[in-house]
Parts: sequence; C-alpha cells; structure tokens
Amino acid sequence: MNIAIDRRFMMRHPAHVIALGFGAGLSLWAPGTVGTLWAWASFAVLHLYFDAIQLAWLIGLSLPLGWWSSTVTARNLGVSDPGNIVWDEIVAFWLVLWPSFGLLCCFVFSTPPSPARWAGPTDCSKALVGALALASCSMTWWPLFAPCW
Repeated sequence: MNIAIDRRFMMRHPAHVIALGFGAGLSLWAPGTVGTLWAWASFAVLHLYFDAIQLAWLIGLSLPLGWWSSTVTARNLGVSDPGNIVWDEIVAFWLVLWPSFGLLCCFVFSTPPSPARWAGPTDCSKALVGALALASCSMTWWPLFAPCW
C-alpha cells in the first residue's frame, strides 16, 4: 500500500496530527531530526508557561496519547514503523530536557571554562554571566523544592 504522507493525510485524523508531530514528520528531509528540533523549540516555549510538576504531567499524559496516535497512524499507513511518525522523538526529548534543562544552563554558566572568561574583561559582563548562572541553577531546583515549603 502506497499512501502519500502529506498535509491532507495528516489532517484526516487527529491521531495523524499528533503522531506526525504537528507537521514535523512531513519533512522530506530527515523527519526524525526535524521532530527533534521541534521538541527542543516546543519545550523551550512550554518551559515558560509550565512549572516542573505540570511539565511532568504533560509528559506523562503524552506517552499514552502518543502510543495511541502512533498506532493509529501506522495502521492507516500500512507500515509497522514509518519514519514520519516523530511523536516518540518529541516526547523522548521532552523527557530528557525536563529535569536537565535548567541544570544544563547551570552547568554551562558556572563550570570552567566559564563564559565569564570569554565574556570580556569588564566586571559588568562577568556579573551578567554570574547572574545567568544563579538564575539557571535556581530555575532547575526551585520548582522541585517549592511545594515542600
């Protein structure tokens, strides 16, 4: 069975929209890579609006939703594992980024060779890098411990 995976196919069923990563899987060039890039970008936006606990719920609910939508889409395509289904890449990267997004920023801004070295000789630029390190470290751990207080 040869079915064209295009916008019309994607819009035929809500499961197709989800499994194809809201269009990322329609890419003619490396749909998995495009899905991964979409995951990074969407996580950055989601991180602005949701705290760590809400993101955990979103990721947890995305797993069974993605399983269902990927199963329906693969069945409708007649292929057991089509490369255009990118929801697994998206949720996997969300899962990786969830606990480590702020930790990565903390690591980048506070470990040698620190950006403070290449930020420039001025105290202002070093203070800015220090502020970014403090903000990123607190962004990582604050949502996890805030409910305890």
